[in-house]
Amino acid sequence: MGSLESGIPPAKREGGERWARQHHPLLQRNRSRSFLFKRFSYIQWICSTCVFFFFVVLFQMFLPGLVIDKSDKPPWRSIEKELLPPDMLVFKERGVLSFGEDVRLEPTKLLMSFQRDAQNSSGGFNTTVQRFGFRKPKLALVSSFADLLADPEQLLMVTVSNALLEIGYAIEVYSLEDGPVHGIWQQMGVSVTVLETNHASSCVIDWLSYNGVIVNSLEARSMFTCFMQEPFKSIPLVWAINDEILAVRSRQYSSTGHTELLTDWKKIFSRASVVVFHNYLLPILYSEFDAGNFYVIPGSPKEAWKAKNMDFPRKDDIVISIVGSQFLYKGQWLEHALLLEALRPLFSGYNSESYNSHLKIIVLGGESASNYSVAIETISQNLTYPKDAVKHVSVAGNVDKILESSDLVIYGSFLEEQSFPEILMKAMALGKPIVAPNLLNIKKHVDDRVSGYLFPKENPKVLSQIVLEVITEGKISPLAQNIGLMGKTAVKNMMAVESIEGYATLLENILKFSSEVASPKDVQTIPPKLREGWSWHLFKTARSYEFIANVEGHWNQTSGDSTKSRVVNDDSFVYEIWEGERYIQTINSKKRQEDEEAEPCSIRGLGRKYIKAKRADRSKNDLHERDEGELERTGQPLCIYEPYFGEGTWSFLHEYPLYRGVGMSVKGRRPGMDDIDASSRLSLFNQPYYRDALGDFGAFFAISNKIDRLHRNAWIGFQSWRRPPGRYTHLLLLYSGMICPVLITTCNESLSEIAENALLNAIKTRKHGDALYFWVRMDKDPRNPLKKPFWSFCDAINAGNCRFAYNETLKKMYSVKNLDSLPPMPEDGDTWSVMQSWVLPTRSFVEFVMFSRMFVDSLDAQMYEEHHRTNRCYLSLTKDKHCYSRVLELLVNVWAYHSARRIVYIDPITGLMEEQHKQKDRRGKMWVDWFGYTTLKTMDEDLAEEADSNDRRVGHWLWPWTGEVVWRGSVEKERQRKNVEKEEQKKRSKDKLDRMRRKSHRQKAIGKYIKPPPENANVTTLLNADA
Repeated sequence: MGSLESGIPPAKREGGERWARQHHPLLQRNRSRSFLFKRFSYIQWICSTCVFFFFVVLFQMFLPGLVIDKSDKPPWRSIEKELLPPDMLVFKERGVLSFGEDVRLEPTKLLMSFQRDAQNSSGGFNTTVQRFGFRKPKLALVSSFADLLADPEQLLMVTVSNALLEIGYAIEVYSLEDGPVHGIWQQMGVSVTVLETNHASSCVIDWLSYNGVIVNSLEARSMFTCFMQEPFKSIPLVWAINDEILAVRSRQYSSTGHTELLTDWKKIFSRASVVVFHNYLLPILYSEFDAGNFYVIPGSPKEAWKAKNMDFPRKDDIVISIVGSQFLYKGQWLEHALLLEALRPLFSGYNSESYNSHLKIIVLGGESASNYSVAIETISQNLTYPKDAVKHVSVAGNVDKILESSDLVIYGSFLEEQSFPEILMKAMALGKPIVAPNLLNIKKHVDDRVSGYLFPKENPKVLSQIVLEVITEGKISPLAQNIGLMGKTAVKNMMAVESIEGYATLLENILKFSSEVASPKDVQTIPPKLREGWSWHLFKTARSYEFIANVEGHWNQTSGDSTKSRVVNDDSFVYEIWEGERYIQTINSKKRQEDEEAEPCSIRGLGRKYIKAKRADRSKNDLHERDEGELERTGQPLCIYEPYFGEGTWSFLHEYPLYRGVGMSVKGRRPGMDDIDASSRLSLFNQPYYRDALGDFGAFFAISNKIDRLHRNAWIGFQSWRRPPGRYTHLLLLYSGMICPVLITTCNESLSEIAENALLNAIKTRKHGDALYFWVRMDKDPRNPLKKPFWSFCDAINAGNCRFAYNETLKKMYSVKNLDSLPPMPEDGDTWSVMQSWVLPTRSFVEFVMFSRMFVDSLDAQMYEEHHRTNRCYLSLTKDKHCYSRVLELLVNVWAYHSARRIVYIDPITGLMEEQHKQKDRRGKMWVDWFGYTTLKTMDEDLAEEADSNDRRVGHWLWPWTGEVVWRGSVEKERQRKNVEKEEQKKRSKDKLDRMRRKSHRQKAIGKYIKPPPENANVTTLLNADA
């Protein structure tokens, strides 16, 4: 046993094997022969494989170039042996008989996002959320009536919009040009607003007031300038594209050096939430622009529109056209062979000598550059067709011409496509009788022997019987002609149901409605009259594509001057201008510095006051913090701040001294203006989370932080940017065939000059004392069409949880365990302020901010964890990054009412003032003890002391980040800190002097310098001595 474990026997076996190989050459010869046999078999196998692949490649070379489209579906089932012609059985046995795989185009990313949103919409909250549905969902349709002519795309949008109105949507149309389609919109009760050309690329419309936007043309490209800027980037946008002109021209951009134009188009395509096409070929043509947002809604009246007024001359020849799928696949040649085999009985009485070209067959398919014509000619010769009876024509540019000259159209593709073949729609619209296999999407829209002929795809022999019935005595039979006319009638409204349902379903998936918006009804509730057909009217059919050429021409002119891609051609606020302005400022600053260094010492020795003034002037030019507007505001009693976020809001802001902008983000600040940077005043707004969650309310915290350094006016006001630019917006309204200028205003109106003067006069004379002035009423807010009272309206815009949020927040804020009721907000017929547009004394504003900081901190403490992690809160039905803003929008009313401030409404147009909720009627209803200054100041100092101590609370705490931390102890601490710094400075100076005195290697003086006497002095001395 020990020897078995020692490993010696294997060594002996190796020696034995070596001995055997040396002493038995027969064994060695057999091993060599076996190796040669194996080597020969391996080489033979390689050669056989190479020969096999050689013949496969050779066989493929004589077939047309094919494109194989793969799908998840199984391939089409093989034809039964007994139904195949005898000469085709060999292909069946060899496995060559395959008609390709079914073509599928699935928007995977979009479908996954829809599914994800559907799962998240049922998120679990401890608090129940509910929808009130006070107003309809609003859609904006941006269209372009190009060249004052209508087109089938407009017909499609009119039909879809009519159905959307029926299920509960409210639609407003914006057009870049006037056109005759306004009569349709007028009958539907939809207003049409024509934007001026110079406003097309600027943001003059508050798109946030709409739940979604539908763009219906390539010509609306300039409108994307606004949609690609904040705060309009998040608006759901559907872009419907029904033309292939851009896809065709985009192939030339790279070869001609228009890479910037190509990049610009890609940016625009990526901005759209969904890009909608009406067939499955367009997404492939536009694949270069695909950003994962392509979606197909099949159906368009385009073919019926084009063919409705066409007439065809009579001819003696009978032309049969064999058409197929718009996609190329490997089994196409076999399908054409089967069809030609089925059509051979038509030529039973003809031969090559007697054939007089009365009957012709045209095979439409393949490309002109391919060798498919040779394959069709070979097949026809093998089937003994007369010469020139069968002809192949490529698809490119020949479809319409061939169909117009055809008498019978046979659809020869056996692929199950996702929608009704568009080429069959063309043929039916032209009144041609069609014959097609009974595929699922074909028999869904074509009734056999009513609007067309169908044959089973498993039995192509039935096609021979149908063709012999259609063509009798060298002519198309009367029955076939009637079926062609029936097909023309059927195609007129074909796929309208699919299109309407597709748009309704898409909008249902991408639009997110707030709680005060009613959910649209189910699409099945639309009356059949509106759902089962297009809204046909007599329109002209001409259409121009000059827009694409104009865009390319503009890029040709500017390609040499620009090194960066630009989004819009006529945008006046482009980044290149900002960079140029910043570069000029830098050069001027360096030049001033060089000039100062080169000045003589007499000029550099000016007083300190002049140097400080010069430095202040330099900083003013560089940072835009001080200018003439600020100097004018210094003498005014009021300054109104306008919070904004993003370049899209610039055209809504005022530019005269009474107003001043507050940029919530550094990137979106207006160049050349003295706007305030909220993030530099309060580091909290460097976090996008709180910038979005607080919204415009965050500007209150930024302004109040060390307010004495910024705001020196007795009164302070705020106004939301969400209103027309200036005071009103001058737009053109189409009405009764006339273009009428109108003034468009929104819920958040700005103060007119009369109202501004009335407000300033009331402030100067202290007409109402310590009062809250506001000019946007809650009872006129579009979100409150039913004029609900305060708490009901607050619940409606906060998913039914406004009262719960106030109750929980006040309990946490005041450290109260039970709060049986909320602060009463009476229903006395008066109204309240909304949209953060009001004015207060500066001292009262600071007190309001002190209250707001504690309120927001308590609100954030109960929502932050869930909302920051999932972007969901119980104040919204869907994901919402502006969760806190709607509750805080109404907070100023609660504070002003219960702190005994007078509340005055000022009409924004006339300036008339009316006091709301008079103080004498509030007695016994106000919670003065809760909202009084003494109570709030004590609570504020307690929080400041806690934040300033070493025992501050652990974890997330928002309050110290919303403003200054000031209490009695902090003042004493500041004084002590300054004293310590002063003592340390004295000590450092004293130590420095001591070190200087202790230095022992100080250099000794060389000696005194004695000035020699002048020479004439010595001569005078000698003369006196001689005398």
